[in-house]
This record gives sequence, C-alpha cells and structure tokens, in this order.
Amino acid sequence: MRAVIVAVGVAFLVSLFCTPIAIKVFTRLKAGQPIRAEGPAMHQTKKGTPTMGGVVFILATVIAYVAGHLALTTLPDAQIAQVEPTITALVLLGLMVFSGAVGFLDDFLKVRKRNSAGLNKRGKLLGQILVGAVFGVVALYFPSTMTDATGAVTNTETVGSTTLSFIRDIDALEVSKIGAVIIFIFVVMGATNGVNLTDGLDGLATGASVMVLAAYALIAFWQYRHWCADPSYTQDYCYAVRDPLEIALIAGAAAGACVGFLWWNTSPARIFMGDTGALGLGGLIAGMAMSTRTILLLPIIGGLFVIITMSVVIQIISFRTTGKRVFRMSPLQHHFELAGWSEVNIVVRFWIIAGIGVAIALGLFYSEFLANMT
Repeated sequence: MRAVIVAVGVAFLVSLFCTPIAIKVFTRLKAGQPIRAEGPAMHQTKKGTPTMGGVVFILATVIAYVAGHLALTTLPDAQIAQVEPTITALVLLGLMVFSGAVGFLDDFLKVRKRNSAGLNKRGKLLGQILVGAVFGVVALYFPSTMTDATGAVTNTETVGSTTLSFIRDIDALEVSKIGAVIIFIFVVMGATNGVNLTDGLDGLATGASVMVLAAYALIAFWQYRHWCADPSYTQDYCYAVRDPLEIALIAGAAAGACVGFLWWNTSPARIFMGDTGALGLGGLIAGMAMSTRTILLLPIIGGLFVIITMSVVIQIISFRTTGKRVFRMSPLQHHFELAGWSEVNIVVRFWIIAGIGVAIALGLFYSEFLANMT
C-alpha cells in the first residue's frame, strides 16, 4: 500500500507543478487548440488555449511509477511485490505512452495546420490498431516465471488472457491467442475513442478518468491482497492475475496525475489534454481492463464513455438512414450545451453519471467475491 500511496502523491505533485510550465511552453510555441467552426458558438472563446497537456500527466505517471518502485525496496515482502519492473508495467505504460504518441501526432498536425482536422481518420485508426496489436501480443505471449523461496514456480500467468472476462476469466468463453489479440485491439479502439469523444468540455474527460482509474487501483489492490501467487494467502478463493500490485501502482499514479492536471484543466481551462492525453488515457484504461481480467466490466466502469460514444453512433446512423438528427449535436455533451445548460452543470452532472457507473462496477466486483467466500 505504501508504494501505491507514494506513486499517487508523486504523480499528483509532478502534474500539479509541471502543468503551469507546460502552459507557458505550449503558449510560447503557439500550440493553441483549433476550434471547430461548426461547434457550439461559446467554444470560440477557448480558441488559442494550449493543447497537448496530456504530455504532462503521461510523464508524471511514468515518474511516479519509478518512485513507487523505489518505495517497494523498503517493503518486507519485496519478493512478492516484485521490485524489478515487469512485463505488466511495460504493457500498461507502453499502451499509455504510445497511444498518447498517436494523439500527439494528431495534435501536432492540428496546431501546424491551424485547423481541427489533424491526423486523418484512417491514420489514427491504423495507429490505434498497431498499438493494440503490439502490446496485445506482448501481453499474451510472455508468461510470468515468478518463483518462491524454494525455487518452485508460483505464477505462470500472462498479462492478458485467452478467455473473455467479467469479474474474472470466463472459462466457457475461451478463444485463441490471435483471437484474444484481435479482441484487445477492439478494446483499445473503443476505450481511446470513448475518452477522446468525452474530452469536449473543460475537465469532463479528466474527472471521469480519475474515477475510472481509481476504481482499477482499488480492484487491482484487492486482487493483490487475495492473489493466488501469494504464498501467505491461504484461502481457496483467489485471483489468478499477473502482477496486481504493479497494476494498482500504475492506476493510482495515473489517477493522481490526472487530479493534478485537473487543477488547471477545470473550467475555465488553462490547458487542454488534447488527443495526446485522451488517447493515452484510453490506452491505459484498456490495459487495465485486460490485466485485471475485467474486460466485460469495462463498459460499466467506463459507463459515461460508452453513453457518449453511443450518442455519436446513434446520431450517425439516424442521419444516414433517415436524414434526421436525434440530438442537436453530438457528442452528447454538446447537445446539452445547445439546450442551454452551462458548461459547469454539464460537467458536474456527467461526473455524477461516471461515478454511478464506477460504483455499480465496484459493487458487482466485490459482491462476486462475497458470494464465493460464503
């Protein structure tokens, strides 16, 4: 627990104090956010606000991960905690960094061209597929070789699984490794686009991501305390996952970094996360779902992202089939803007929806444990 707290604290402080530096640097570089002309009129006042702020909390998360590992060296159960960096960390941080890199390229092109076009849809989609495929393969083809004091292997789990999962793996829904990689690619695409579509109002995606990442930190730490690979855990019911403390540490660090960034990103935002941050967070959230074996729980934990994504899908289908729009504008948050809701009201109410999804998901996760322990 100490290592997770250290990681959260370091990530928060790095993000909190480095974001103003990023604001000055990006402002000097004239890296302002282009605003769509067809968007809500009130958004034109945000033109020129520096973007690509996701660089800050991605960097803060990586720094905090290192700090958390330094804290692990002081733990008496360091062998269980695995002081050395793991494949799990490589997958999770790699998903965040390289998904963020795809977003950074998109932001860079927007700033350079001085319009909101950025990277074309095909290029962005290809980047998401490539990142999902590479880290999906790593997650499924490199099993753990953790051993106990006697040299016996105690954990041969991979980061990902060849079975679909809800609270844990569902044995009846097993697929091949190639099939599992393909499924994970779709999870990465869904999560990255979901966060990106949500990132339309000051602080909306950042606050929602804090809740989702905090939920995964709790789930992973609970799995660590009831871990099948822990020789000190004597109960029959345990979680067959790989490196749950690593997952909790990274999720906590990312949540802390987002809170520090939210200080500057809340209304009126002085900096936007841009596609750099949105895609980076989406990639990490997808990795969290895979590594905690809660793939099918993700739509509930990230319920707000699903609702906003579906509003876009519904709008497109309706317009192409009937020529009529269901919403004044999509994504959904812009519909309420045009309906006269203030930006702060929309953000707070959508945060409440995000919190409800997280609470339901955590309730389902914990109730499953209680049901199997009785």
